[in-house]
Amino acid sequence: LTGGARDGAVVQPAVVADVDPQSPFSQQELFGPAVAVSSAADWEAAIAQANGTAYGLGAGIFTSDVAGAVRAVREIDAGSVHINWTPLWRADLMPYGGLKGSGYGKEGPRAAVSEMTEVKTIVLHGRPW
Repeated sequence: LTGGARDGAVVQPAVVADVDPQSPFSQQELFGPAVAVSSAADWEAAIAQANGTAYGLGAGIFTSDVAGAVRAVREIDAGSVHINWTPLWRADLMPYGGLKGSGYGKEGPRAAVSEMTEVKTIVLHGRPW
């Protein structure tokens, strides 16, 4: 729809519409300034499409159907599911991370400390310390 032009190493952000959900552009993690837009006939198809990838960092649902949005939040396999908002927003106090092939563990201050801390008991003079 817009963007995608390249000037040397700089690529303009791009919005690509009508992307086939089975295409590599939709199935693989995209580390670039682009977004694939796909639509679905109903909630079953939309949730199957969202869950039909090996990745699960974040998902964004754009709808005016509140009941459908709540269903999507419950059924989509992703680290975060945002309704009518970008899927990459977070507060630093929130644990952040994906499911499936989108990483291992969580990040964020509390989650990072928990993920990277191994607690061991030291015995000093016969007493735990």
